[in-house]
Order: sequence, then C-alpha cells, then structure tokens
Amino acid sequence: MAEAVVRRVTMADAAMARALRLEMLADAPLAFLETIDEAAARPHAEFAAKLRERVAGNAQALFVAAADGRLVGQAGGFTPPGTRGVTLVFAVYLAPTWRGRGLLGRLVDAVAQWSLAAGRPELELEVMTGNQRAIRAYQGLGFVDTGLRSRHPVIPVFTELKMRRPA
Repeated sequence: MAEAVVRRVTMADAAMARALRLEMLADAPLAFLETIDEAAARPHAEFAAKLRERVAGNAQALFVAAADGRLVGQAGGFTPPGTRGVTLVFAVYLAPTWRGRGLLGRLVDAVAQWSLAAGRPELELEVMTGNQRAIRAYQGLGFVDTGLRSRHPVIPVFTELKMRRPA
C-alpha cells in the first residue's frame, strides 16, 4: 500500500468522493445522517453541488486521504450557526484497511490547521455513546468528553456525546 496523501477535496474528486460516501454508509450505517439508499438515489449533480461548497473557503471544508488511485478516508469541518471560534468536525471515515495507521490523526490535523487559519481555535465533534472504538481513537488525538449529551438527529433512541480539543 502506498502512503496516503491528505489534502483538501477538489471537484476532480467528485466521483471518488461519492464512492467513498457510499462505502462509509455501507460500513457504518448508523454513524452518518443518511442511509446508503438515500445517498445512492441522490443524483450525482446534487452530490457535486454539495461538494463544491467544501472545496474552498472558510465556512466548511472536506479533507480527503488519497492512496492507490482512490480516496481511503475523509474528515470535514464547518462552523455551526451561532458559534464563534469553533469548528465542528464531521463525516470522519477511514476505509477499514487504513484504520490504526495514523491516518485519522493526519485528517483531523488538516481540519485543525484549516480551522486555525480561519480564526477558530477549538474543534468539537459528536460521536455515538456506544461507539467505543471511535471514542478511544478521538481521545488518542486529544479530544476530551465535555459531558454534554444529545439525541442523535436522525435516530433519537441513540445518544451522542460531544468531545472537544484545541485545534
């Protein structure tokens, strides 16, 4: 396996980014805010339009890991409405064969650098309370549990915990 290159997504990545989105929804169907059926039914032009919002600027961004001619991971960031100084990390995913190899840290660091450059010195993320593997991984990157809990926005029987760290 080649070393993965972490970089901001581009519109040239649209087809690969969509394939990765479908992969992540198949692999972790409860972790994201849509189902694989919903994502697969969405026209590619609609996916590309949403991706376009994440290729430049300070409002939101998506960073990808590219290796062996495909995308193998991603992490995004955006500023939640009504907040200042905080970037919410979202849509974090690594292909199973790339987990445990340090790539998660590199993706989150890319979001952190972008966040700092935009004047937001804090990172937050939400993770399902039962996802111990992800919680441990985020703790290893310096995130701490804030003690705040909320209902999952799509599946209200699930609870998410909020974690935070400096960017």
